[in-house]
Amino acid sequence: MKAWGSDRPEPARFPGSGGKGYDWPATGWHEFRDPNEEWEMTLYRYNSNVVRQLNQNIDAARQSKAFEQWNRNWIRFVEQHVGAWMHVDHGLGLYLFANANRRAPTNMHNNAISVNSMHRIRAAQDLALYNLTLSEEIEGFDGAAHLETWKSDPAWQGVREVAEQLTAIDDWCEAIFAANIVFEPLVGELFRSHLVQQAAPGNGDFVTPTVVGSEEYDFAERDLRYTKAMFELLTNDREFADHNKAQLQDWTSLWAGRAISAARTLQPLWSQPDSKPPRFEDGLDRVKSRFSGLVTGLGLEEPKELTQ
Repeated sequence: MKAWGSDRPEPARFPGSGGKGYDWPATGWHEFRDPNEEWEMTLYRYNSNVVRQLNQNIDAARQSKAFEQWNRNWIRFVEQHVGAWMHVDHGLGLYLFANANRRAPTNMHNNAISVNSMHRIRAAQDLALYNLTLSEEIEGFDGAAHLETWKSDPAWQGVREVAEQLTAIDDWCEAIFAANIVFEPLVGELFRSHLVQQAAPGNGDFVTPTVVGSEEYDFAERDLRYTKAMFELLTNDREFADHNKAQLQDWTSLWAGRAISAARTLQPLWSQPDSKPPRFEDGLDRVKSRFSGLVTGLGLEEPKELTQ
């Protein structure tokens, strides 16, 4: 990826000029500004508020004996499959986003990506602590079941393979694009929004959606927002827009094919709860539509892999 800057004229620069009327005289990579306006204080406040709310929800459920309403199949589903998602969060947070933060070109990129990393690590910790709570509150709940599920359940091996491939990307820009523009809309949102949050209430569970939903909000309302702003600058670049679009199109095709294949391996999970969520194909169609809007919004074409 390359960056020269926007179409505005080259500012006159001299000591104290501040760019002669421009808010910031830099061009290229340095034009990126995090629309979330994140800094240390906002990160601490946001994450502490999320954890506080989750703790209150779980404490209220414990006091009202809400976990006793869960049916046996749903207990098995949560211990195996909801627990397995913490491995995705931990792996991407620590080995993709934290690594990309160190490689990114400007302080603003570093800051936005590091916040993204903290969101994923916090989400993994939320699931781990929730798993411990359920082990204490539900008789027979197997708090270690997610380990075997992640390692050997056929339904998870596609997701595991793609998650491991994502953590192996050397290019920080490809890593952010593949994770936030491709993998999360096609796999993360499919699992969280179209499976767990849809199935849980019908199975007597009104607590798990709050845990999973906090991560969904992290991505949809914060992490995706900075990612779109970052890549819109590159696809609208004054000199390198065509070059950047060609590169992004290649990444889109590569990772969309892998993500959709991984999503399809998850299909057996839709039949496991007693009270089932909407059809897998309906959920997949919705996330494909969401993904299509993201890539076309960046001036890219829908990849042919989207028809898989």
